[in-house]
Amino acid sequence: RMTSHNMTWISYPSKNQTFASPEEIEAVIASQNIISRFMHCYIAFFVPTGLISAICIVIIFIKNYLHSKVIENLDLLLLHFTISNMVMIFLSFTVIPRPDYLIATHFTCNILSFFFNFSYFNSQYVFILTLLILLLQRFPPQTPLCKATQSPILCVGLVVTYTFCLSLTEAVLVGTDNYHLEANCQLDPLFAWPEYEIIKFTFGFGIPSFLQILCFVVLLAKEAPAAALTLQQHICTYPAVYIISITMFLCRLFYNLMILFRTTLKLQKSIGTTKNELVMNIAEIVLFCESCASLVFILCLHKPCK
Repeated sequence: RMTSHNMTWISYPSKNQTFASPEEIEAVIASQNIISRFMHCYIAFFVPTGLISAICIVIIFIKNYLHSKVIENLDLLLLHFTISNMVMIFLSFTVIPRPDYLIATHFTCNILSFFFNFSYFNSQYVFILTLLILLLQRFPPQTPLCKATQSPILCVGLVVTYTFCLSLTEAVLVGTDNYHLEANCQLDPLFAWPEYEIIKFTFGFGIPSFLQILCFVVLLAKEAPAAALTLQQHICTYPAVYIISITMFLCRLFYNLMILFRTTLKLQKSIGTTKNELVMNIAEIVLFCESCASLVFILCLHKPCK
């Protein structure tokens, strides 16, 4: 049985009032300057680019659908992926107060965290589904399971249900105590139980990354039918998907390693150092930059958008 954790001891190192030396104070000021610059760059350059790209993609896909009355499986999945990333960008506005944090009750922070996790898991698993669809285009389906992926609306429905359950689990692991108290709020709340980060790493990065790598291994290692495009032609036909795949893996690897490191600190009953806090903040902004960049790749490289 999962036991409740007392997380009242935890705080951000920069909010720790007992600095022992001038060097510690200087370290806090330096890290706050760095995170402030990162935040300003993200809000000034990435957010407008990402949101404009998302709006353009949605308009293009809707116009294409109204024109032909049919939407390709791949386009439907990329539209869903675009909407998930768009929601992530809106939720990323919580970084605007940095180097300070958004002040909210535990309950409000948990609701923000739920929607963030829903978008995060959703974009990850819909993208795995996109890779699978491309794989099946190259290697025609032979089994009932493969044929099931020919109905992307059903697949998207299953992904949404699965990610909703995952997000609900994460909301429980944020903790239900002290829901009325105010706290410094991050989309991955600092006061969440250690299990929160472990589940997030496992289901938000470990399993999806394994499936992603598996898709790539099959794509590169399996011999395609004679009628199929060559590997180079196949990748050149869908460059957006494969570039996003690499970008997503690298950015989410950095972010999830920081999430896992934060768990080890919690298990050691340590709040860590100002440097740990700085790197976690940078990892969070890098994750949001990846959402914006993915939308730009779809707009610039996906054939119907070009």
